[in-house]
Amino acid sequence: MLRTLRAVAAGRWPRAARRLDTVCALALGLSVLFGVAPSSAQTSPGLVSISELDSTIVLDIRYASNDNFVGTRIDGYEDPVCLLSAPAARALVEANRILAGMGFRLGVFDCYRPQRGVDHFVRWSRYALDQKMKGVYYPNVDKKLLFELGYIASRSGHSRASTADVGMLVSADSSADGPLEWVDMGTPFDYFDPLSHTDAPGLSREQRYHRDILRDAMREAGFRNYAKEWWHYTLIDEPYRDQYFDVVVKVPRD
Repeated sequence: MLRTLRAVAAGRWPRAARRLDTVCALALGLSVLFGVAPSSAQTSPGLVSISELDSTIVLDIRYASNDNFVGTRIDGYEDPVCLLSAPAARALVEANRILAGMGFRLGVFDCYRPQRGVDHFVRWSRYALDQKMKGVYYPNVDKKLLFELGYIASRSGHSRASTADVGMLVSADSSADGPLEWVDMGTPFDYFDPLSHTDAPGLSREQRYHRDILRDAMREAGFRNYAKEWWHYTLIDEPYRDQYFDVVVKVPRD
């Protein structure tokens, strides 16, 4: 479809041995808690800043600000940067190249997400009285159903470092170096509603066109879409498929 449109991630042990066994078990438990597979000595993924590979990709990292469904900066986000595994970062650059050929620019809302950020979402979801962002992000959904409906989970593919939430921008005045504006995708990012499902009915022709272009470009670059969120894409050949990390999101500093 993309070509057509172009044409248009129980024995008895000695006491000392029991103490050692307990310590080992605790260490193993902590390794799982913080996202490191028990069989791996690796403590964090090799994260790449997308801006170092392609400075034309637009960043709007919502969880490093108050502009998100929780209404406050999310735990683990120190800087508004997009970090990904190296294969996912390269693939995202390729998606931007594909979109640029059709006059669009790739924009990013979220990339790698530390487990502590996911835990922040879980805590928020259990506090029923906090509804301050309901009118903006989930006006038609009961907050207590966000887990059941698949909008929030206790584990996120983002923590495996090969998932990104993306949108598209276009020049506001049709000039090559003019200001950019987000294209109309039918709903905002993180809008918890059936209308955000990628193939949702009820979209205008332009909105449907934009979603199709984004999905086809991301597919060609090696990503798959999460059907309930038009913005959510995971690298098909993600390198850390069974690992969940908790490294803080920040600009690398010497």
